[in-house]
Amino acid sequence: MDYTVVRSCRRTMALEITRDARVLVRAPYRASDAAIRRFVDAHQQWIVTHLARRQDYLASHPAPTEEEIAALRRRAKAYLPGRVAFWSERMGVVPAGVKITAARTRFGSCSARNSICFSLYLMQYPPEAIDYVVVHELAHIRHKDHSPAFYAEVSRYLPDYRQRQAMLKK
Repeated sequence: MDYTVVRSCRRTMALEITRDARVLVRAPYRASDAAIRRFVDAHQQWIVTHLARRQDYLASHPAPTEEEIAALRRRAKAYLPGRVAFWSERMGVVPAGVKITAARTRFGSCSARNSICFSLYLMQYPPEAIDYVVVHELAHIRHKDHSPAFYAEVSRYLPDYRQRQAMLKK
C-alpha cells in the first residue's frame, strides 16, 4: 500500500484520505518507520473502504474544466450580488463587500469586518440552497458564531433552513 508520512509534534498516529484519494499518515517525530508500517497494516480495511469511497466519488464528480469554472464564476458574479442585496435589505444588515472565490471546502464565509465570500461552486446547487448560504453568511454579521441565537436569526428568515442546508450535502 502506497502512503505518505507527515511527521509533526503530535502524540498519536492518524490516517487521512486526501481530496485527491491519496493515503496520508500523520505521525509523531519519534515514531519509527516500522511502527508506522504496523499502524497502516492494522488499519488496512479502513483504508481500503475509505479509499474506494473517495475514488468512487471522484469518478462520479469529475473536476470541472477551466471553461466550466469560468462559466460558474460568471454566473456567480451575475447572480449572487442580487441575492445578497435582496436578503441584506430584508435582514437589515449591510456586508462590507461581496467576493467570489474558487474555494472548494466551504460555500461561503463572513470575515470579522463583515466582508462576505462565496464559492463559485455554489452555483451548482438549486436557488433555495444558494439563498440559505446567503442568509447564513449575512446572519454572521450579527452573530459571529453558530450559537442558538445565530440559528434563530437564520430561522427567522428561512424557517425551512434545515431542508435547504440538506440540499448542499447531496
